[in-house]
Amino acid sequence: MKPSALPHIKVLDLSRVLAGPWCTQMLADLGADVIKVEKPGEGDDTRHWGPPFLQDAQGNNTRHASYFTACNRNKRSVTIDIAQPEGQALIRQMAQNSDVLVENFKVGGLAKYALDYESLKALNPRLIYCSITGFGQDGPYAARAGYDLMIQAMTGMMDITGRADGTPGGGPQRVGVALTDLFTGVYACSAILAAIEVRHRTGQGQYIDMALLDVGMAVLANQAAGFLNTGRVPQRQGNSHPSLAPYQDFPTLDGAMLLAIGNDGQFARFCEATGQPQWAADARYASNTLRVENRAALIPAIEALTRTRTTAQWIALLQDKAVPCGPINTIGQAFADEQVLARSLMVNQPVAPEAVAYTAIESIATVASPLRLVDTPAVLRQAPPALGEHTDAVLAELGLDAVSIANLRHIGVV
Repeated sequence: MKPSALPHIKVLDLSRVLAGPWCTQMLADLGADVIKVEKPGEGDDTRHWGPPFLQDAQGNNTRHASYFTACNRNKRSVTIDIAQPEGQALIRQMAQNSDVLVENFKVGGLAKYALDYESLKALNPRLIYCSITGFGQDGPYAARAGYDLMIQAMTGMMDITGRADGTPGGGPQRVGVALTDLFTGVYACSAILAAIEVRHRTGQGQYIDMALLDVGMAVLANQAAGFLNTGRVPQRQGNSHPSLAPYQDFPTLDGAMLLAIGNDGQFARFCEATGQPQWAADARYASNTLRVENRAALIPAIEALTRTRTTAQWIALLQDKAVPCGPINTIGQAFADEQVLARSLMVNQPVAPEAVAYTAIESIATVASPLRLVDTPAVLRQAPPALGEHTDAVLAELGLDAVSIANLRHIGVV
């Protein structure tokens, strides 16, 4: 087996729900030892966000929500009540031996426990401390809680997503996954890796202030660039693209397909393959900019054509002509796709025997890491953990004996 990229990195994960856990799962997939701290008896909120629920070996629903499994594999779960002084002492001890700490408490929420950056920095100057909040550590909204849906609405993401006003189903829509949470996790991971590189040079850790609002504005990407440089507010236009044409879904004889033509050569090949060479020769469609300006004439003509064949027939015709096209799959169809299967993008991880006894779940399926480092690949060490599955082992690593751990459990600290 090849070595992983980050086996030397220890991460103390005080985050919950999605943005923070997504970040720490990326680090865990890269080989870091991630210890997830959860509240005794309750755990991460997403353990209860169901349906859907995981199923046992007989196919019966359990009480364990599948949401949690999306962002918590390769981690060790310990239960510690940080509201108690003994629990705070354990976190401080763990922080002294950690490279990275990730948390998503409200601004100032950990200071009352002396678990804020300044307090822990005094114990471990090499600690990289990443705080994830809705609105950042300063500004008039800093004290507010932030949620992905709220950020999608506030940043304009919802306003540019969905069908145009005046069309059937028109109006703002959220993206189908918690996009700003996920991107915040990715940005936070990138910032942490950069801070680790800085620490190689300076020997010092640092504080990272990550905000969902900042990320939500950043991922507006070309839409934000267009507004900032022209003053024109982007409008919703369904699946079509503001700067490319034809670049959208089209009806077929048995459903729909997706055309993603991004340059003039692709458009010419599309016209030739579909028996419409006159379109490529039409002055109205001679360049992408002209096709965008004249989409009101071009798109209905293409729609009339695509309705004459099935989706599969169109894909068979176009895919070897270097014309980007494809089906609009359900998630089930996506996981059955031959390329998805060839890339092994669904992985099934066995649950540890001691956890099976508690959860009745024998294996958990997750999506493979897309981080394909050839020499230091992502690793799959363990399935998403049961609540507190590794508490005794982690506390033993801190030097606590069985009697001490039993006493902490008796008084509800772990």
